[in-house]
Amino acid sequence: MDYSEKVFDLSALLSQVTDSRLQPQISTITVAKSVLIMFLTRLGSLNAIEQLKGSTRLHNFLADTLPSADSLGRIVNLIDPDTIRYVNQQLYSRLKRNKALQPPGHGLVALVIDGHESHCTYNRECSGCLKRKMTIGEKECIQQYHRNVTAHLVFRDCRFQLDAEDQIPGEKEVACAKRLFERVVTNYPRAFDLVAVDALYAEAPFFNAVLKHNKDVIAVLKDNCPDLVKDADGLFTGQKPTHTFIDEKGTTIECWDAANFTTWPRVTKPLRIVRTKETKKPIRRQLDDRIDEPVAYWAWVTTLSPIRAGTEATVAIGHSRWSIENEGFNELVNKWNADHIYKHDSVAILNFWLWAMIACNIFHVFFLRNLKLALRRGKTMLHFAEEIAGDLRGKFKKLAGVPP
Repeated sequence: MDYSEKVFDLSALLSQVTDSRLQPQISTITVAKSVLIMFLTRLGSLNAIEQLKGSTRLHNFLADTLPSADSLGRIVNLIDPDTIRYVNQQLYSRLKRNKALQPPGHGLVALVIDGHESHCTYNRECSGCLKRKMTIGEKECIQQYHRNVTAHLVFRDCRFQLDAEDQIPGEKEVACAKRLFERVVTNYPRAFDLVAVDALYAEAPFFNAVLKHNKDVIAVLKDNCPDLVKDADGLFTGQKPTHTFIDEKGTTIECWDAANFTTWPRVTKPLRIVRTKETKKPIRRQLDDRIDEPVAYWAWVTTLSPIRAGTEATVAIGHSRWSIENEGFNELVNKWNADHIYKHDSVAILNFWLWAMIACNIFHVFFLRNLKLALRRGKTMLHFAEEIAGDLRGKFKKLAGVPP
């Protein structure tokens, strides 16, 4: 926390978080600090942090008494999500001003957008629950679930978890993504150059929504765009690759690249299609000692011109979309307990997700920009995350009079 106070003036930022209570007995900043500490120590439960109520160090950081688990859940549900987003926005601004966020080698920063389902249940329901019919045996049941659309930025050696929007009942994921994009492009107008998305978003309305703000877009091309696939098949079949290169992992990538497609007349800019055949290094199968040469095929549709992004850069940007799965959802869920339902209400679920994103951002910049390279050599982020969490928990227990 000392690092966060020094670099970000974290307590001052958290004082900007507000909620809808008229006469609060527990200050909002106390709740904000408590939730952030819970995520940074990866406790994963409001009841778990409540066990540290006697910690002198925690009391000094909060400058107040730790609220109960019930109070934390109730008050987080009343916090305005935009005030939490403001904290993250200020984190980004300070990192950018300190030149801690460097663009990739090709120079284009991608905003990756994708949907994530946090949980599903048959037993709990709130006003924000999405619903679907499921068949269990011969019985048809209604399943409730929550889903958000999350955005993060891809930089040279790090990712920044940017923002999230809750998908509301009766709304499609792409519509939710457009609402998220409009807020992101307003709050972070110069933070990114293009938007990278999955095949679900490969439709004219979404492309036009991005192009309206002078941003490019790249989407995975699959069979949900039959006209484009048919045109690409007709152009590329039987043709030699237009470009071939070997990436840093030793994968041989053969590329077919063509521009000026007008198959989507409603899109306000000509489209470009890039296809690849990617042959990885031969591997020996342990089971039968067989030599295998894995091959993968990819295709993207984009508004990027060949001048702005060459074939290799376009392929790299297309593959960077997976970062939201690996360094985004996978890490937030498995390492930061972001999918845990601390309180079953749509506002609370979104707010806790946003707090997990902020904790993830703070830790990553601490690891990459504060720890010296010699200290990091040979050790993973997980090693330091466990060390920090274990150290904090141990000190909390010791100061609380409980043996570590």
